[in-house]
Amino acid sequence: MSRPARRARRTLTVAGLGAAALLTLSACGSADPSSGKTDAGASASASSGGKVSGTVNVFAAASLKESFTTLGKQFEKAHPGTHVTFNFGGSDSLAAGINSGAPADVFAAASPKTMKIVTDAGGAAADPSTFVRNQLEIATLPGNPHKVSSLKDLTADGLKVVLCDKAVPCGTAAQKALDASKLKLTPVSYEQDVKSALTKVELKEADAAVVYKTDVKAAGDKVEGVEFPESADAINDYPIALLKKAPNTAAAKAFVDLVQSPDGQKVLTSAGFLAP
Repeated sequence: MSRPARRARRTLTVAGLGAAALLTLSACGSADPSSGKTDAGASASASSGGKVSGTVNVFAAASLKESFTTLGKQFEKAHPGTHVTFNFGGSDSLAAGINSGAPADVFAAASPKTMKIVTDAGGAAADPSTFVRNQLEIATLPGNPHKVSSLKDLTADGLKVVLCDKAVPCGTAAQKALDASKLKLTPVSYEQDVKSALTKVELKEADAAVVYKTDVKAAGDKVEGVEFPESADAINDYPIALLKKAPNTAAAKAFVDLVQSPDGQKVLTSAGFLAP
């Protein structure tokens, strides 16, 4: 090989090594710790995007069944990939279940007293907040054949009346109204939640029941509602709380936010609940 050719080859080799060095330096620069951290943080932020997923277990008072079912569907639509499951029942039973370790993310009770069962046990992640209120009403058979027009009428002989159990918020409120009116009433049965009391009338197993306005409204033409003034002295506040042992805290918080939002309040007040 001639001397000029060897010189040209040596020049190309040096140029190639220089290019490789530049590529190596460039690669080291992209692996800079601070740069890498920023990229990872941006990626994590983009992947979460404030989104929630998974199942939300909501324990809620029976009187919230229709409203919360609607809100659950709205929540799932707004947060694809989520699923809201409900356990509706008497607030006292739900509170006992939560304290016994039942997997729950959110608790919505029909009274501060039943919520206190959970908070006193340290089960709430934060202080509960009142999100709605509810008022009592008398549910009678369609057409009100017994002409019930007052709370006192429920004490008439032969009238089959159903009340919620005294440990349940609707039962506590009913007893408070009766005590304020100095009336004594012996029901044919005490039911474990407000829906059970209402069902007795719907099935014509009872002539009347003291339930919530929201339940009378939800029943449609299956019952007829009778308002009574004493109910104004027995209005129940409904508190809601994110639970400390919530399996899905992020989604649970998002559900509580929906309940307290203007959209959530619209659903609740449309069902007959009173604004907090």
